[in-house]
Amino acid sequence: MSHSIVWSLVLALHILCIVVWIGGAVYATAILRPSLSLLDNTQRNSVHLQTLGRFFKMLTHVIPTALITGWLLILHEGGFAHVPWTTNAMQGLGVIMALLFVRILTGPYQKARRAIRPQPATFDSIRSQILIIVAMGVLAVLVAAMGHPFV
Repeated sequence: MSHSIVWSLVLALHILCIVVWIGGAVYATAILRPSLSLLDNTQRNSVHLQTLGRFFKMLTHVIPTALITGWLLILHEGGFAHVPWTTNAMQGLGVIMALLFVRILTGPYQKARRAIRPQPATFDSIRSQILIIVAMGVLAVLVAAMGHPFV
């Protein structure tokens, strides 16, 4: 396999991870949550917890893969000092987004999982924090587009 093909595959894997991460977050906040209002509380909590559980389990693989492939691409380009500010900004946003995910996973999500009857405020907390991740993800995509050399 050619050297450039390997790096193209690393970039493709990186982009796919970002798509799953941000796309899943948009789905969880903009599509799933409003649709759950059609169910009674018990069903709503069950479906919400099961869906978030599956999504978060996937993210425990997707997020490290996104970060590692991003760092590999940075190293391929000569290291952190040799990449444009846009790349470093994307990296910073990605790390903050990952830390927010860990905060959700270990905080309100665990609280909801352990509760006999999770409170709507707990799901609201999860949703608002996921929305912050979405906003940061959109900002990272905009920064990525700014760093693309259109010549």
